[in-house]
Amino acid sequence: MDIKEYFARISYQGSYDKLDLATLTDIFQHHIRAVPFENLSIHCGEKILLDLEATYNKIVRKKRGGWCMENNYLLSWALKTIGYNVTLLGSRVYVPEYSAYAEIMDHLMLKVVLDDKSYIVDGGFGMVYQLWQPLEMISGKDQLQMPGIFRFLEEDGVWYLEKEKRKQWVVNQSTSAPPNVENETRRPIYLFTLQPRDIEEFRDSNTHLQTAPNSLFVTKSFCSLQTTDGVRALVGWKYTEIKYNYKDNMDLVEMRILADEEIETTLKEKFNVTLDKKLVPVNASRLSMF
Repeated sequence: MDIKEYFARISYQGSYDKLDLATLTDIFQHHIRAVPFENLSIHCGEKILLDLEATYNKIVRKKRGGWCMENNYLLSWALKTIGYNVTLLGSRVYVPEYSAYAEIMDHLMLKVVLDDKSYIVDGGFGMVYQLWQPLEMISGKDQLQMPGIFRFLEEDGVWYLEKEKRKQWVVNQSTSAPPNVENETRRPIYLFTLQPRDIEEFRDSNTHLQTAPNSLFVTKSFCSLQTTDGVRALVGWKYTEIKYNYKDNMDLVEMRILADEEIETTLKEKFNVTLDKKLVPVNASRLSMF
């Protein structure tokens, strides 16, 4: 495991001798624009291992992506290696279908302390809820980023992350748009505490999410990647490109349904992903990824 090899993977050529917010943000943005948020292993007959060396080989050497327990675990290793003060945290993700948070700790994120200020660094959420910059831990403060306004709310030691969504203009309305495109303006993302976590605490969740019949990761195959002005995603056979705020407070959404023979090419051209085994796309869940 070589930090320079990791930086080459994310195309980061900047300096990292000054451990400040600007460097942290720069490394973070290179990561989310190079490493997809994806669960394709599950739908290729592969297991997702909660092992740092396996994750390193998968993401850095095989140029794949991963979900939160891979992306953020690898990112924590990289940031710790160059000297950042990093703590693993666990959260419970909000499930819109049930209007409730998950019953188990199902998401891994990072807390980074810089100059006596704490920031949440989360490179493993993907889609339109992916942070583009570290979020300072201040309750009730609107923090504007390209994807939208993010906000923490703290109550009795429990922190809630939510996002204000802009309206979306769907270019090709013939392709079914998510049912919540127009009427949802605020989305809870997850809740968490500041209790430090060890990677072993995620082992049960890592297994559950890739085996439970009702897991979103089992009922949908997906791959998303942040771009310089938006996000692109492949969910099942549906390919979507979103351009953030292409005009006043409105995001541009373009969607199309791919044929089976287009899947492999799209993964390579749009996400730089080449799979070892054949992908079996699936999109059986009613939950919207957007």
